[in-house]
Amino acid sequence: MSRINYDLTKIKGVVFDVDGVLSPSTVPMSAEGVPMRMANLKDGYAMQLAVKSGLRMAIISGADVPSIRGRFGVIGLTDIYLGASDKLPVFRKWLESVGLQADEIAYVGDDIPDLPVLKACGLPVAPRDAAAEVKDVARFITGADGGYGVARELLEEILKVKGMWLSEDKAFGW
Repeated sequence: MSRINYDLTKIKGVVFDVDGVLSPSTVPMSAEGVPMRMANLKDGYAMQLAVKSGLRMAIISGADVPSIRGRFGVIGLTDIYLGASDKLPVFRKWLESVGLQADEIAYVGDDIPDLPVLKACGLPVAPRDAAAEVKDVARFITGADGGYGVARELLEEILKVKGMWLSEDKAFGW
C-alpha cells in the first residue's frame, strides 16, 4: 500500500527539476560564481534502478551547466533539458517524443517556475521544503527536503507498487 494518493501503476515516467529537488536549494558557489551542486547518492541509486526497470525519466531545469548533464547521464538519463526558462513547452514536447500522456507522469518541482508543469501532469510532487504555492498544488509532499532523498522516496514508492523494487538482479548493482 502506497502513501501516495494516486494510482501509481499508471505512472510510466517521472520528470525532475534539479535545484531544490535533486540538489538542495542552497548551494555553495565557486570563486567564479558557479553553483557547485550536490547530488544525493540514494537518489542516484533509485534513479538508475528506475531507468533499468523501464520507467521513463527526464530532467527539465532552468539551470544550464555541464555538471547536471554529466551527473545524470552517468546514471542512465538521456532526456535532459537544460536552460528551460519556460518548462511547460519542453514537458509537452518530451511527452510527444516518448509517446506518453500527462496523467502517466509524476513531476517533481519546488518553486514557481515548476507550477505550470505541476498543474499539467498526473502526479504533482513537491519536496517538504518547496514553496507554499507548489505544495498547494502537489498531490504528494515528500518527507525529505530537496537534495536529501526526494527522488529516492518517490521512486521507491512507484517501483514497490509495480513490483520492481529490489526484484531481479537489476537491484543489486549500478
